[in-house]
Amino acid sequence: MPREMAGRGVSPEEMKAVVVSYDMITAYGRGAGACWDGTMSGRTAVSHFDRFNTQAFQSSSAAIIRGLDYLREDSLVMQMMKQLFNGSAASIPGRSALILATTKGEIDLLERSLLTGQGEASGCNLNNLLQKVSRLAGIKGDGMVISAACASASAAVARAAAMIRSGKHDSVLVVACDSVTEFVYSGFSSLMALDKFAARPFDKNRRGLSLGEAAAYALLMSESRAGKEKRKTLGEIAGWGLSDDANHMTGPSRTGDGLALAITKAMKLAGTDEKDIGFISAHGTGTIYNDAMEIKSFNSVFREKKPVYSIKGGIGHTMGAAGLVEMIMALRALKEKTVPPTVNLEDIDDDATGWVSRRERSIGPDKKALLTNAGFSGINAALVLAP
Repeated sequence: MPREMAGRGVSPEEMKAVVVSYDMITAYGRGAGACWDGTMSGRTAVSHFDRFNTQAFQSSSAAIIRGLDYLREDSLVMQMMKQLFNGSAASIPGRSALILATTKGEIDLLERSLLTGQGEASGCNLNNLLQKVSRLAGIKGDGMVISAACASASAAVARAAAMIRSGKHDSVLVVACDSVTEFVYSGFSSLMALDKFAARPFDKNRRGLSLGEAAAYALLMSESRAGKEKRKTLGEIAGWGLSDDANHMTGPSRTGDGLALAITKAMKLAGTDEKDIGFISAHGTGTIYNDAMEIKSFNSVFREKKPVYSIKGGIGHTMGAAGLVEMIMALRALKEKTVPPTVNLEDIDDDATGWVSRRERSIGPDKKALLTNAGFSGINAALVLAP
């Protein structure tokens, strides 16, 4: 225990950050169970969509949530949020701190203003979204936005765990969201980063990512408060690490050194040896360089190969929400002692052989999970999760 915490009479239980509740909505449907079942089935939710005209773009496929209305008064993410918090807010302490993770938030409000002349362009300000989410969740405490590209949600979870471990907070709500809009889609298409059909993470013939959308939340508490309130512990955020390799505005480092540093930091903070890691939930976008970089980082950290999987072949790349959705899925995998298959994986890349699989795999008891994410500008994030 850090000396300053001991001096303030903070116990190890109060410093430990545990997850006590979570929920999500993805292209597989509402709830973590729907996402888990869809992934385990090997069925992808990526398909052709007509939300906007994709004729000029590289692809016309994405993993979207059906039933959302585009360019309406309520943004796509707010439509997701209202479903997400319907009936859930009562279990969230009003004095919790709030962290919102997103890349573009309500960017479709800007599109609506420019394309239809309705609404205010300034409505897409992320602080406005933070206030809306705070009201939906019934939060009366502090709030902040973390927008760290596609590592936003995992960085937010790391921040939340650090706030609890410091003793400054005993309840933090992490909320993450992003949606498939024409603005976002055109950007990835201009980078030639989209697979024409559906992403194939770690496949020898991978051609790019598939965009997806999601909203999710996780309520973190100190173990002490969770015990006092008789909350069921769904997992622990045991360690975390962040780094930035500053390699390129959009391209990852080819060496994987930055991600390896984040992984090493997370494992050191968790007091975890490599033998304790049962599996790795990878960023696994399906782009040529990301997947290669991740395998290189894993090879540099681990002496023996670990089961690795990616869920992005199933629900697409949900951008700022990816890390939180993947954390929830990894906690479910720890509970089930089962490593999910990598959806759409057909011909395993030579470098990934022995790491990834088309099939589910079992893990032993008392194992921990490693989760990795990476984003534009070279940011890297890693979390170590314990059951």
